[in-house]
Amino acid sequence: MSCGDPHETDCSDVLAEVYLYLDLECADDRRALIREHLDECSPCLREFGIEQEVKALVARCCGSELAPVELKQRLRMKLSELVVNAEARELRPD
Repeated sequence: MSCGDPHETDCSDVLAEVYLYLDLECADDRRALIREHLDECSPCLREFGIEQEVKALVARCCGSELAPVELKQRLRMKLSELVVNAEARELRPD
């Protein structure tokens, strides 16, 4: 996804890391870049808000259950594949 505006950090990079950002699992300098991007990019901020709501909903529904590390790794790999596939479709000429 790209909003079409030039940013220091690309929209697709920000959205690919939104869960790392939400889970405080990225470095402080990377968090600062993502926060700066979200402050200036309405489409990404809107998408971030949706992901934040999904995370909150899952937390409410699952209580204090923790997912196994292997499951988290498999989910991250699958999500990365989906992002790459979606970006490839966006780049294909019709």
